[in-house]
Amino acid sequence: MTGEPRQHPGPAGLRTQWEIDEQTTLGAAYVRSLMRSQLRAGITAFMLLAVPVAALPLFFGALRNAPVQWLVLGFGCYPFLVLIAWWYVRRAERNERDFADLVRGRPADAHDHGAP
Repeated sequence: MTGEPRQHPGPAGLRTQWEIDEQTTLGAAYVRSLMRSQLRAGITAFMLLAVPVAALPLFFGALRNAPVQWLVLGFGCYPFLVLIAWWYVRRAERNERDFADLVRGRPADAHDHGAP
């Protein structure tokens, strides 16, 4: 009772928020975890885009049919690009929602992520 009173941030959610705000080692670990998951999603989206784009010249070289090449470039690529973008945005939002749940002190699986 003779020592200085300790400052406890309170419940788990406030404690996590405090760790992040004060840039403690644990708070930095939380932020690094979010950044790693966002980077992983970005690299995955990039690879899903880069591999087919790199293979297109080989496909066109083997095909040697100009009208089909123009159809693939004009119409075939866009649904694929939209699908990658849609997946990336959903993944990034899920990562941020899970991080926000962690900060608030709720379990990361508190939201239904489309599971049946």
